[in-house]
Amino acid sequence: MELNSLEQELHTARALVMADLVAGDVADAGIVSMVEDAIVHRRWWVEQWPEGVSFVTGLVAQDVQDALLEQHGRWPLCPVCTEEGPHALDVEPELGPDPHWVCTKATVSVAPVGSLAEVLGR
Repeated sequence: MELNSLEQELHTARALVMADLVAGDVADAGIVSMVEDAIVHRRWWVEQWPEGVSFVTGLVAQDVQDALLEQHGRWPLCPVCTEEGPHALDVEPELGPDPHWVCTKATVSVAPVGSLAEVLGR
């Protein structure tokens, strides 16, 4: 794997996840640090498995989602299911290119990772 393409994928993943965090009004300094930690971890991961470079964005989104769950609660909350209690969206595919936020309760794709602002009207 060429270093420049790896760094480009990591920068893209960072930008897309940050856009969704900003759309959800949860992009404070501590959370930005979680994103940076996920980027460092996934840089190492792709160096070990270069064929997985196209999976980086979805994995970073999942890493940040997991870190937020432990420290701040569920994110991003589903904007589709307004009648039910709040629940988080999932990233699908779990390990694949072109990751999307999906509501597994309504079985609907909500938005590509990085595009929550469009759905949330922000």
